Amino acid sequence: MPHLDAADPLPCRPRRVLVAGTSGAGKTTLASRIATALQAPHIEIDGLFHGPSWTRRPSFEDDVHRFSAGPSWVTEWQYRAVRTHLADLADLVVWLDLPKITVMRQVIRRTVVRRLRRQQLWNGNVEPPLRTLLTDPEHIVRWAWNTHPQTASRIEALAARRPDLPVVHLRSHAAAHRWLLGPLREAQPCES
Repeated sequence: MPHLDAADPLPCRPRRVLVAGTSGAGKTTLASRIATALQAPHIEIDGLFHGPSWTRRPSFEDDVHRFSAGPSWVTEWQYRAVRTHLADLADLVVWLDLPKITVMRQVIRRTVVRRLRRQQLWNGNVEPPLRTLLTDPEHIVRWAWNTHPQTASRIEALAARRPDLPVVHLRSHAAAHRWLLGPLREAQPCES
């Protein structure tokens, strides 16, 4: 199936949705908005992955398998250990493919605001000191910069493996908004 854009109708109303994109692109916000529109649970996958002190939670994969066995859900498409599993169960992928400069502006702003406010994220974690941008090769800002092109190759590989899976390709927040109010809202239920 070819990629769909913000104006293309969906084959039917999705029940299991993955939101793909670079760190800092706005996947979680979009996933939450999709979940609200579909009246489906939004499972924030970062909350399942990150334990105290930014450690990986031992139950991460079990938790993902548990929620993904449900009839409907929306989550972010990330984390290598579960990426294939989730893609096998999804009936729609929404690819938030923003320009690198937009992503960098967003991730830097978000990181600074979270750090200055000492905003608690998942399981008590807070953003590390801003100086770690210079010292930590996996700092979220550096991670977003370095991994930006990887989503495109993942989507391409997924399309080859699951040509039946619709992929909605959104290149801006405005396009995402139009898609939410148009094709997603207008999609009819899938036939059983």
